[in-house]
Amino acid sequence: MQNTLVILKPDAIQRRLIGKIITRFEEKGLQIMGLKLMRMTEELARRNYVQHKGRDFYEPLVRFMTSSPVIVLALRGKEVIETVRKMAGFTFGTKAEPGTIRGDYAISNRFNLIHVSDSLETAEREISIFFKKDELLEYENVDTPWVYDLSQGTIV
Repeated sequence: MQNTLVILKPDAIQRRLIGKIITRFEEKGLQIMGLKLMRMTEELARRNYVQHKGRDFYEPLVRFMTSSPVIVLALRGKEVIETVRKMAGFTFGTKAEPGTIRGDYAISNRFNLIHVSDSLETAEREISIFFKKDELLEYENVDTPWVYDLSQGTIV
């Protein structure tokens, strides 16, 4: 099992897509370990997007991410990083496949609704930026054996 970070960006909040996006993760069988509605500070945005510092889109990205509240999610699941990246779709809404979050709801290349961690290392770093250890809850979902087929051949 892996953990990953997802941020529902200001455009997702302003467009009232919170429930639709979170529902997709829950219906997929991913576990929510942490969830916050917050206003990202400039310092927090710069810290999270430090890898983009110096690029032409860095300052507009910081302004965008601090322009309205965001929702920050820590998700857990088998191969969750790859799964969530596929669910989010290609970064640019105009190029994202239908059926993905961006493919279904985004048209802009800049306002693309969702941030997702791109690797295990990035996910660990990003989760630690937004959540204290005691804000992440580990628990068993009753449907986990059904989601991941943990029957070991005892069913069917």
